[in-house]
Amino acid sequence: MKKLIYLLTFIGIAFTGCNPVEDINNSIENEVVVGVEEFTLTTEDYANIVEQGEDEEPDYYETFDAFSDTDDAKLMLPGFLSDRYPFWGEGSSVTVNFNLFDGNPEDASAFTNATIYELMTEDYPTAASNAFFPNEDPMDFLEDILDTQISSPMEGQIVRAEFNQFINEPTVGLAPAVEFDFADSFEGWTVEEEFGDNEVWTSDIEFIQGNGFFGGQIANIEWLVSPEIDLTQESDLRFQINQAIRFASDISLLKILVATDYTGDVATADWAEIDLATAPAGNSDTLVLSEDFDFSAYDGETINIAFKYESTDSDAARWRIASLVLKTIGISGDTVTESVYFRYSGGSWDVVENVYYLTAADYDSMGEESGQPGRFDNFSNSVAPENYLPQFLSLQYPFAQDEDEIFIVYRFFVDGSTVIKSNLYTFNNGEWSPKTSSLQFEYENGVWVPDNTIRYTMVGSDYDLVATTLMDVEGFSAAAGNLANFGNFNRTGSASAWSDEMMERAMGVVLDNLDPNAEEGQKYAVTANTFGASSTEEFRVIKMEGEWIDPTLPE
Repeated sequence: MKKLIYLLTFIGIAFTGCNPVEDINNSIENEVVVGVEEFTLTTEDYANIVEQGEDEEPDYYETFDAFSDTDDAKLMLPGFLSDRYPFWGEGSSVTVNFNLFDGNPEDASAFTNATIYELMTEDYPTAASNAFFPNEDPMDFLEDILDTQISSPMEGQIVRAEFNQFINEPTVGLAPAVEFDFADSFEGWTVEEEFGDNEVWTSDIEFIQGNGFFGGQIANIEWLVSPEIDLTQESDLRFQINQAIRFASDISLLKILVATDYTGDVATADWAEIDLATAPAGNSDTLVLSEDFDFSAYDGETINIAFKYESTDSDAARWRIASLVLKTIGISGDTVTESVYFRYSGGSWDVVENVYYLTAADYDSMGEESGQPGRFDNFSNSVAPENYLPQFLSLQYPFAQDEDEIFIVYRFFVDGSTVIKSNLYTFNNGEWSPKTSSLQFEYENGVWVPDNTIRYTMVGSDYDLVATTLMDVEGFSAAAGNLANFGNFNRTGSASAWSDEMMERAMGVVLDNLDPNAEEGQKYAVTANTFGASSTEEFRVIKMEGEWIDPTLPE
């Protein structure tokens, strides 16, 4: 959407001298131009902002087409606006629509950056189930779980509770006791360097990876060590890993190790190697799921597991690990993972309505082929959420009403990693639309400054309200009577005219009715019908100490 208003006084241009174009430019620069516009930043605009803000974070805007927060936008946009509107003068106003990295509006960041609490086995009402049963409503349990598990919550804290629920009735058998899903995460595992300067272990969207090839085979020894794993309450354990190994000449250089005495130094712990019967041959990127390896030797222990990667000048394998699980006898079955947002308020956890975190099934429903969200269960710059979420929401909420709103929180792949983002979607005129953030700027004393001015044009009922309210107020009777008769403000200076001070009072009547809860410092630019020098005038006021004040008038 774009709105343009130009107030330009031409004084005439005489084409004299030897350079008429220069004369024209000089004349334009001396004109008084007052403009009002609204526009949305494009990719090209963000690139121009990069050029102006090179000393800030030159790659940020170019990479993400977004600001980190509104303070960032307030810092970077004035210079951009000066270049875009070189001839605009005092009183000009521009509303800029833009994206925030976490999501729009700024409130979205509360859900993007929410604390995540993933339910543990002991949180579920049925022992060893690691999921809610089909007949169990998670909402009956989640508030109590958060009360128990989150110590010293802060007022207003947002938590995303993540849990599993069985799709059908589960069966008794081997069930996960400890799980590590390495899709786009190290899951708390830490890197320990033994030899070499290269970063061997990296995180990918589907797995973690050890690789000692850097344009050639390079000698390295680098460990990836798990956080401490408490198995003191577990028995009859089984170990299973999903991995792939390629380009390996000597597969024995890659080891899966376990220790019960690791204290932070891999060299001092007593490590035992896990020797799997079902393991990759070393020549393929196809993931191989191991057997349920007997891990009962560690029943009741506290352990650390490590992946030790070694490469040489002639052998540098590529080792990919998608997941690791320790199992025990329990309850198992197909589950779905879901999330619910809670806010801590007044000493209790309350569900936050109208916030939805997309599940793996949701991404899959939007397509699983290459270039579709279900391919990797995320969006990206090339798989834009706004191209899929409106249709998804229309199917999820077929009976939505105008002005219905919902925050959608989703995974977004950018710059080599997956981040959490969100946006507010609103239903209007039969469709869902994403929100954009916006700031208004005004040209003031030679610079563009953030401005909260709201522009409003008075309607018939406003004139009636002013006339009725001020009719019996001393000094206003004649002017209010004239207003009631003619529906405009007399500005001729006659006995029934409205002075600037009287207009300030009139604007207060209108705005107290229009915006009774306006915050201190809120500005308005009100356009009213007038009789005198012009048919309309704009009156600017600001709320100070509860009153609407015209700052141009003497105190």
